Amino acid sequence: MSDPGPDERSPLTARALRAGMAWMTPLGGPLDLRLLGRTLLHTAVLGCVAGLVGAGFFAALELGQRLLLGGLAGYLPLRAAGELVFGREPAGPLRPWVLVLLPALGGLASGLVTAKLAPECGGGGGDATIDAYHLHGARMRARVAPVKALASVLTLATGGAGGREGPTMQIGGALGALTGRLLPTSPRERRILMVAGVAAGISAVFRTPLGAALLAVEMLYRDDFESDALVPAILASVVAYSLVASIYGEATLFGRLPAFPFVPRHLPLYALLSLLVSLGAVAFAVSLRTVARGFRRLPGPAWLRPGLGGLLMGGFATAIILLVGHLYGAEDRGIGLLGGGYGAVQAAIAGSPGMQPGWSLVVLLLGLAAAKVVAASLTIGSGGSAGDFAPALTIGGLLGAAFGHGAALVTGDPTLQPAAFVLVGMGTLYGGLAHVPLSALVLVSELAGSYDLLVPMMLSIGVAYVALRRWTLYPAQPRNQRESPAHPELRARDLLTRITVRDVAVPAEAGPAEAAARLADGLAAAGKTSRQRVLPLLGPAGAWAGLADVDAIRAAAADPHLGWAVLADVAARWTAVAPETSLARVGELLVDSGLRQLPVLEGGRVTGYVGEAEIARVFLAAIADPPAQHRAGA
Repeated sequence: MSDPGPDERSPLTARALRAGMAWMTPLGGPLDLRLLGRTLLHTAVLGCVAGLVGAGFFAALELGQRLLLGGLAGYLPLRAAGELVFGREPAGPLRPWVLVLLPALGGLASGLVTAKLAPECGGGGGDATIDAYHLHGARMRARVAPVKALASVLTLATGGAGGREGPTMQIGGALGALTGRLLPTSPRERRILMVAGVAAGISAVFRTPLGAALLAVEMLYRDDFESDALVPAILASVVAYSLVASIYGEATLFGRLPAFPFVPRHLPLYALLSLLVSLGAVAFAVSLRTVARGFRRLPGPAWLRPGLGGLLMGGFATAIILLVGHLYGAEDRGIGLLGGGYGAVQAAIAGSPGMQPGWSLVVLLLGLAAAKVVAASLTIGSGGSAGDFAPALTIGGLLGAAFGHGAALVTGDPTLQPAAFVLVGMGTLYGGLAHVPLSALVLVSELAGSYDLLVPMMLSIGVAYVALRRWTLYPAQPRNQRESPAHPELRARDLLTRITVRDVAVPAEAGPAEAAARLADGLAAAGKTSRQRVLPLLGPAGAWAGLADVDAIRAAAADPHLGWAVLADVAARWTAVAPETSLARVGELLVDSGLRQLPVLEGGRVTGYVGEAEIARVFLAAIADPPAQHRAGA
């Protein structure tokens, strides 16, 4: 026997089903499944798109480097264990003159693409993404995603000294912004989708799903994070990571790493490490800004600058590569200067043939960190489309390696593992300089495949976060949500708390009236007002008896059946404010009284009025004018 249809069920059963669904789904119910469905749908679509784009970008970049760096220049890039998806690439004899010119040609092509199609795609990508979120209402042009991807492949496949994660921040953000335009979304949902797109983009190429989600919501501010976007960012990040893992397999960037037991007596060393890394972070930030300012002042078209930066970087990096190859053997010519540099970090963790522990290794690691600062600054500061995320991690890792080996030599402690200082240095530099302590902590823990270094990294990142308060990798970061044009309502609320009645009150235009006076007398007094919306009423003994709304007086006077009424009949209870009262408190009193305006009482006398119109003017001015320090790029 078939199941009864909806119309065949008993009325009691039908009512029970409807009541159950109503309990689960409407806005007032405990489970808002419609909102949940929208969130899941939007973030799933975005995560799939970002995952596919990230997988394609990853593959195109590796194939481009095989063809250009390996095939033409004979340069074998030093890669981390999880960076290869097509196996170890072959490389012929090194051609130094090609290696000098190749980054220049890639930078020139990248500069032409960005200058002609989307100038916002030049540079690292992270700062432009933050700027679009705060100043442009989470709007990015649809062309940003393909232009940024093409420009980044041209820059990085030819040896540009930058990473792929920065570009994928901007690509993912552009995909999120596009998704928000194509789907039925509110402005708030569009902002959230942009953040979720950033998380999905990072997760797709870095394979750290939780760290990517945290980074997307934390990198937007110096001292705050976008809490509303956290769950959608996690969902989009999980989808993108799962898609990429199903294509390329599940692997961490540095492969399987050894365990790092917690040794409490090493904590002072990690605190000292944070100071060294903080100095390196300042050097990196200053170098980036100095090179960027210098290239902006150069005459000629903007598209030439990345080519010139690539030429300078190519000459500098080739000289370092030849020097290190001469000192340590030709097999070590891939030293991590070109590209993101994760291979150099992998070598610092696992060791490299020909580089035995000792003070010469400490000097070499410090020199490579300084060389990476220069190379990355020339590529990114000149406008090349390459990320500053990977160089920041690499510089921190190399400084950590130098410190770890130096500390082992000084202390002679056999339990001290230099590889642990490499990972802590990575998280410390990026977490402190980008003001993302929590996400840097989780990112590096995911890269290490464990949370063994949680305590020393918390200490080191915390010290660097405080030491680097005046420095940032992303100048577009506002300090918090109240300083962001993306949240004008918070700034307006803050203003309403700080601004007092004395600052905005309008002067009194009509004096108090007798509560027992007839409506016609009140109507005559109301005719003398323009900005005063209430009349204060006096009782028989001269005490304040109430407030009569001007419009209520006019409406009652126009009713022929209310000829007997007096002003007390249309009055609300007496409510007044002092000149020092905040506008936020005035708003609360307006809601309680049901009036549009309240008198300002000073010394027992009404000196002015404040109400909805005055508060509205402050609010509109606040949301129309972005904070001055953010406009200035503080």
